[in-house]
Amino acid sequence: MRRVSRLIVVFIISSLLFIFIYVSLNLEAAYRPKAVLEDFMRHFNDQVQDNVVTIHFSKTNVFSVPPDVGSVSVSDGFRTIIPVNSAYWNRQLHSVLRQLDNGEDFLQRNSDWSHCEDTNQDQLQTNIHDFSSYPYMFQEFVRGMHCISAPILISQTHKCTSNMDNQDNQIFLLFAIKSSPENFVQRQAVRETWGREGVYLSGLRVRTVFLLGSAALDDPILSPLLSFEANQYGDLLQWDFLDSFFNLTLKFRMFLHWSLKNCPHVSFVFNGDDDVFVNTPAILRYLTSLDPSKASQIYMGDVIRTARPHRNPKIKYYIPVSFYDGPYPEYTGGGGFVFSGSLLQPLYSISRVIPFYPIDDVYTGMCVKALGIVPKAHTDFHTFDIKKEDRENLCVHKYLFLAHQRTPQEIKKLWKGIHNGSLICRT
Repeated sequence: MRRVSRLIVVFIISSLLFIFIYVSLNLEAAYRPKAVLEDFMRHFNDQVQDNVVTIHFSKTNVFSVPPDVGSVSVSDGFRTIIPVNSAYWNRQLHSVLRQLDNGEDFLQRNSDWSHCEDTNQDQLQTNIHDFSSYPYMFQEFVRGMHCISAPILISQTHKCTSNMDNQDNQIFLLFAIKSSPENFVQRQAVRETWGREGVYLSGLRVRTVFLLGSAALDDPILSPLLSFEANQYGDLLQWDFLDSFFNLTLKFRMFLHWSLKNCPHVSFVFNGDDDVFVNTPAILRYLTSLDPSKASQIYMGDVIRTARPHRNPKIKYYIPVSFYDGPYPEYTGGGGFVFSGSLLQPLYSISRVIPFYPIDDVYTGMCVKALGIVPKAHTDFHTFDIKKEDRENLCVHKYLFLAHQRTPQEIKKLWKGIHNGSLICRT
């Protein structure tokens, strides 16, 4: 009889434990992309033993790089270019600046990824009188403006760690390429051409990572393919947020976060799209020619000056007047730009101060302006492309730094052409 009683007790405890685990998993499923959960079941055993790709499922940060916020100062130039007015973003910024000046705790943005969205519609409507008229994706951006730190799903923890103590082996240029889960062909064209990892110009080490968010729930499941790609090439970084235009700002910040942990000593970073043509040797030659005193503060590209927000709601760059009202600081076109590795920490830190903005290259320009750095314009960056009649001219591409946009097939053709020893161009 006692044995039967013990068996009943064990059965009850086991049942309760099973129910608890089942409920916990289902609660977590409410916050996880479907593709991630299915991928977890398929690849868990492989990922435990894998040294290249690390897959995480926590809704908090998988690592923490404490920003040196206490030493952050915002330049007078940035303070004066952003008007004090009733627009929502302007109010957010100047509220933070007042707190910063008063020595108050202004880091009110929630780092808990599960609860960072502002879902209080009445509060949003109170602060933005025409919030309900915003396009749906813009409303989603505003709700998630405080979501500044997403969990990482795929990481390359050893990308820059090979012989880092040996200065001869330090990474000179890190390509950080904005991509999307479905853009395999574009990534492969970059790998085979200008983004190929290796040693250039007798000793300059180049590494490449592709920056991805997650596919929408209604999209085909790509997680198994991305896991295979990440294992095969060792160059994918993916975070647990929707890969969308308005999340490019978050993507850039998460790259800064990752870099400080995994590639803190890189000399220069190229950040750009996966549909650009880049002349890697030309950029490397230019960067090595810089005076060391100037090379540590470089933010260089196709500089856009005297820009203002677009007010046409039919274009993707649309910014409502009630959200932001004022000019933009100078910024480089987001198709591709270069900045010094020494700016990784300052940019990451200042991103805790400057509220997120829905256009990533404008936001980067704001952060750089807040640091007191002046963008360096270079005429060989063509983020708005070159003249139509020159788009197939190999000699034109041989001497430029970047041209936007090109198909994967065009990228391969141009790369092969400019490296053809038979090509004769006027110098």
